[in-house]
Amino acid sequence: MEQLGLIHTVSRLAPTFADLAEELLPGVETTVIADELLLKQTVRDGSVGEAATERLRGHIAALAAYGVDGVLVTCSSLGVVVDELAAGTEVPVYRVDRPMAERAVAIGSTVGVLATLPTTLTPTTELVEEAARERDRDIEVVSRLCSGAFAALQRGDGARHDAIVAEELDRLAEAVDVVVLAQASMARIAAGRPTQDTPILSSPRLVMERLAEVSAGVA
Repeated sequence: MEQLGLIHTVSRLAPTFADLAEELLPGVETTVIADELLLKQTVRDGSVGEAATERLRGHIAALAAYGVDGVLVTCSSLGVVVDELAAGTEVPVYRVDRPMAERAVAIGSTVGVLATLPTTLTPTTELVEEAARERDRDIEVVSRLCSGAFAALQRGDGARHDAIVAEELDRLAEAVDVVVLAQASMARIAAGRPTQDTPILSSPRLVMERLAEVSAGVA
């Protein structure tokens, strides 16, 4: 892989993926499209609608026309549509949370899924269940929504958002074998928690490690 396209729906996540690309994909050129309207429409409508789907299709097509070797969509709320669009795209299109889901079902029989948005909780839960079926694994998924966290973030209260997520994360970690953080933006909160016996997985590093394997021809 020589060129990777990234599509962000949360602009502040761009530095996280840029740092990981520099670390794990040295020599790979990255081209970024940031479109926060994609997530805003999805949250407003409660699901990924036709307008958002077509906007995403256009972004993927633009990156493919530019000449990238693959496209990573870093928004879990768009996951189902990413899978649909990937089937008809001339370059590989990667879903940010798939490596995380696969890792979770490999190491635990009770998987916790934590999210701050219903539009992310449902597709991530379904992806974990799909990953388990593909590996013939019998698992239980425990899904939890961090009520009030996203609203706090929207009104600029990042501290309250983080406190709600951290509290729910600690509670969920006591009840499952492994916790999956449904949104890439939650990774920094997990990184700041005390070390626990329960593994806590987040998507950014895992997906970039997978792309490094693809680039090296080992995946």
